[in-house]
Amino acid sequence: MKITLLTVGKTEDKYLLEGIDKYVKRLKHYIKFELKELPELKNTKNLSEEQQKSKEAELLQKNFSNTDFIILLDEKGSTYTSVQFSDFLNKKMIAATQHIVFVIGGPYGFDQSIYQRANDKISLSKMTFSHQMVRLFFTEQIYRAFTILRGEPYHHE
Repeated sequence: MKITLLTVGKTEDKYLLEGIDKYVKRLKHYIKFELKELPELKNTKNLSEEQQKSKEAELLQKNFSNTDFIILLDEKGSTYTSVQFSDFLNKKMIAATQHIVFVIGGPYGFDQSIYQRANDKISLSKMTFSHQMVRLFFTEQIYRAFTILRGEPYHHE
């Protein structure tokens, strides 16, 4: 199985980049993992929120294949504990899912076409986090999930 974290926009803060890089490197011991950052839209001042979401959707759709299992990181998604999330990933591996693409959208969320294409939605919290921070938090959670599956001492209950 391969996991891709697909994001709109680049991570800019150095401390976040360092943290993300730390977990991306660690993940390579467990699974094929890719962090793919799509460029932010330019000249968005004259675009409505819906127009901006529509243009982001076009960029995202170009990065999906027909066989990808698409999971949106969305405030309306299912919530999991870290152990439940590791079980979720394990079930996907057992089901021979080839490629899971987790998607972090732009500042206004997702266009309806992306919701329609998605196979699932996951919420990290009822709180709102910056899109920059979510990348670090979620990368760490994927790493944590694999350490749980391997019975390694990283996670404590």
